[in-house]
Amino acid sequence: MNWSRKSLDELESFYWDTIAPAMDRDGMDPTQDVPTYEWLTDHGWSGIAYALREKHDLTPRQFFVDVVGLGVDDTTGYEWHIEDDATVEAFESYLGMLESRRGLAESTIPTRRTHLARFARVYRDLHGRATLLERLDDRDAEPDEIARCLEVLDVFDDELATDGTKLKYLQTVRAFYDYLVDFRRARYNPVENAAKQFRWEQGQPDNRTMTAEQVRQVYAAAADLEERLLVLGLAGWGLRPNELASLDASQLSLSGDDPHITFEERKNGPGTVALLYGVDAVADRIDDLSDEDWNGALFPSSRSSTGHIARETVNRRFKRLATDAGVTVDGQTPTAKLCRRFWYTAYQEAVDDMLSQLEGVAADQGSKSTEVVMSNYLSEERRRSFRRQAMREKLATVFEPNASTRRVEDPAQN
Repeated sequence: MNWSRKSLDELESFYWDTIAPAMDRDGMDPTQDVPTYEWLTDHGWSGIAYALREKHDLTPRQFFVDVVGLGVDDTTGYEWHIEDDATVEAFESYLGMLESRRGLAESTIPTRRTHLARFARVYRDLHGRATLLERLDDRDAEPDEIARCLEVLDVFDDELATDGTKLKYLQTVRAFYDYLVDFRRARYNPVENAAKQFRWEQGQPDNRTMTAEQVRQVYAAAADLEERLLVLGLAGWGLRPNELASLDASQLSLSGDDPHITFEERKNGPGTVALLYGVDAVADRIDDLSDEDWNGALFPSSRSSTGHIARETVNRRFKRLATDAGVTVDGQTPTAKLCRRFWYTAYQEAVDDMLSQLEGVAADQGSKSTEVVMSNYLSEERRRSFRRQAMREKLATVFEPNASTRRVEDPAQN
């Protein structure tokens, strides 16, 4: 199984479809117990730890607790992290009804809890508070509330991996609002017709991404440093459109051997993003903006209360560049999301190139997996160094027209 090619949503589905039944057979509670690395290894699933660490920057425990929703303490309840008691009470009432009356499988409740929590947290991040019930008894507020919920689904459209996953989240949220209407706790369902606004198709995985040549063409269409940084941030750093829009100079560390961006809050928690390419461009951008009135935003906006451009602006500007470059994906103008996906594709290709160089070492050691050799014979620092060098060279072929393809130094010789 190629773990590294699985999205976070696919890994979560694998847990409920495959790992959870095995835990149940071994006398464990798949809705509560966090499987150990040793148990996963005994069942042939040790590769999930490698994929979580290298591709998603998560430990297995963070994945099982924060993403899957395991390890909930029954004495304190689930941590919704939304600070709105009315919404939390409504969620728990709805889930309690499902558990007691619908006869659903045990694994269904944690999954729906995760969907609702994510919806509420994104709602809070966009609108200040997760007050999902506050306006549901006021028909005059209905248009604005529908718009608020659609903005949350716009984020899901950007961040979730496949149409099938997006539809599952929407189905959970729509069913929750239906429950409120049925029990006279709401006068309308703000997401009742939301599916009509998106082109999500069940069973149709959205694996579209931009090719290196397409990214190169869009980058070449950029007229100035600001536009080039827009493409670099998506395809070269793998930032989400909202992260790129709000990027601030205070987050940047450009000196030393490890230039990076620091995030105090991110989808998977605090962390850093390595600047493997484009450090000089960032430094030039800061020099261009530096004056006594600059607020520190790399993409400042005098018309926005935040002081920086919005996620929608990033997407709009990128689509304009793609149009200028004459680039389409499946006959449509690519979005910022598809450009960001290129980063993951390029990173995986760089890692595959590096692992292919270890095949001979694996054969000599009698190992069936180059990942085992990678883990056992190279330190984490060396692994990170070779991965980053491979990615730098991959990005150079995109952003430097005259860059030649070089072979990554063989890690097995070091």
